[in-house]
Amino acid sequence: MSRKLFGIINCIAGTILAGASHVALAQPTDADDPIVDLVSRLELETYKSTLKGLTQFGDRRQGTSRNAAAVDWIEEQLISYGCSNVERVHYTFTTRPRGSGRRSAADTADLTTPTGGLVGRNGSGPGGSSIYGYRSPTAVNRDLEAQPDERIRLLNAEEPVDGPRSEVYCTKIGSTRPDEMYLVSAHMDGHGVNEAVNDDGSGTALVMELARIMSAPGVETERSIRFALWNNEETGLNGSSAYVEQRKDLQGIEEPAGSGNYPEPTWLGMIQHDMMLWDHGAPRADGSVSWDQRPEADVNIEFQSVSNLADDSMRLAFVFKAAADAYNTDYPAAVGPHMTNTDSTPFMNEVPSISLRENERGSHTGGGWNPTWHSPLDVWTNFTDKDFRLGLNAAQTTLAAVAKLTGATVSD
Repeated sequence: MSRKLFGIINCIAGTILAGASHVALAQPTDADDPIVDLVSRLELETYKSTLKGLTQFGDRRQGTSRNAAAVDWIEEQLISYGCSNVERVHYTFTTRPRGSGRRSAADTADLTTPTGGLVGRNGSGPGGSSIYGYRSPTAVNRDLEAQPDERIRLLNAEEPVDGPRSEVYCTKIGSTRPDEMYLVSAHMDGHGVNEAVNDDGSGTALVMELARIMSAPGVETERSIRFALWNNEETGLNGSSAYVEQRKDLQGIEEPAGSGNYPEPTWLGMIQHDMMLWDHGAPRADGSVSWDQRPEADVNIEFQSVSNLADDSMRLAFVFKAAADAYNTDYPAAVGPHMTNTDSTPFMNEVPSISLRENERGSHTGGGWNPTWHSPLDVWTNFTDKDFRLGLNAAQTTLAAVAKLTGATVSD
């Protein structure tokens, strides 16, 4: 896609998403393009270092001291970056007892994610021919002994308890439109007796790296950006749901009046990142999956076609694809309409919402394309630089698109 076309799509999407006052400029040349500068600040080793730091807390399962320690560590990192207004959302999580009536996903602690049991065809066409490839069963590991690494077993030995929870966010305040913002997010909790490297350390590190870069001296944006790290995603999107419930009615309210301070700027778009590293292809007939990143790997950008704001979300998704086409260094991006079971879901009827990830959530991840998902295999040693680079390219996509949408500039 040409840069001229990128500018046209961005202008259209910006106008629809934020009204007539939000009009994007045409794409400038590399010589005077601040996005080229910003994207160049994303480095593989720095991304890996942030992600490696998260592994010290094991799977960061909600309701444990390792989860609370990880929230504290993330907060400390954001403060060290100089990110403005580092704050927390507080809520209480209570597991709904089994047998107490109809249970929704949000009521279920540490959801299992079965794809249907046995290895086999992932759907079939006329005459029984496979049109979707093969699938592998998936589930959440609960067995400490299934993790062969004793150090990781010890990290994850504590079981969760119900009670108070918190999650952290920080805000890059816009210079001319502080009352409008984009939400850039990931979930920091995991499970499976592992290090939660991919699910969702990969997304958490991505958001933290973007917060670091956008908080650097000399970087300004016209609109605000909030970097949020949700908790309790694995129990049914409870952390992101708590944020929506507590803060959606506060949007755009100046506090105190005349101060120019907006504790909850009006939401213009929500961008979630959930599992960024593994695009190794479909399961084979025996259910096994390649351990090598495939040459055709790409960043999946998803919107939900049945949401109330499907059209606007689709336009936002294509702004991100155009950013990938213009600025990604290794892997392209693709757009799909099946966003589901991720922290953008509670937002999708309130604001245009998309999710970036390694595979299509439903048919690919749910079909067992990633054997590390919720399993003892989600540990540092099972990923290579080709995997980490896919996560870095997702970061390039989001950084470029959000910088464009918020009017980012860089000064010496």
